[in-house]
Amino acid sequence: MRLTKRLNYMDKTPQEKESTEQRIFEAARALFVEKGMAGTRMQEIADKAGINKALLHYYYRSKDKLYTAVVKAVINVAIPKIIGIFESDLPLKEKIEHFLDVYIGLISKNTFLPLFILTELNKHPQEFIDSVMPKDLPKPDQFFKQVEDEISAGNIRPINPRHLIVNLISMSIFPFVAKPMEQLILQLSEEEMQQFLSQRKQEVREFVFASLRPY
Repeated sequence: MRLTKRLNYMDKTPQEKESTEQRIFEAARALFVEKGMAGTRMQEIADKAGINKALLHYYYRSKDKLYTAVVKAVINVAIPKIIGIFESDLPLKEKIEHFLDVYIGLISKNTFLPLFILTELNKHPQEFIDSVMPKDLPKPDQFFKQVEDEISAGNIRPINPRHLIVNLISMSIFPFVAKPMEQLILQLSEEEMQQFLSQRKQEVREFVFASLRPY
């Protein structure tokens, strides 16, 4: 029976195979956002994608492999956007705004992403970098120079550009990674928590710009 299903899959056109793979990706991504990897079953992914479980296993032998593939696909879309921002000729303030829009927007749609990356980087960093991360990564040199030029012109207070980047990343990621703890401490319902997280772009933007004002 399984062999027949696989043969039927092999008869599909490249367009049909691509469509099936896209449905699997979208179904898996949605469920990983909703339930995390541990809470998602392969059968649920197959049902949401409108395929049978045997075909899902034909594509991906395990949930771990599918999870990694989804993460890699998201990263491969996000990295070029971030590279484009860093290497653009935008003024520093606009560059920061665009970075926050892309970065927080990415995390809010893929809440499983930060924790997975942090876990994998701590477990086996080089393997993760070699297998998941794209070869071309953002080069911050131009961003560093812009920050230093703005400091020299007296437009922002003195700050190490590397600390500025870490501030932007950490303030964007932490609320999503620490969501259960924050929800408990802040005593927010799920709906209230989602509304709180949706305000992060504006809050981080205002906080960063206020912190950069010259003395």
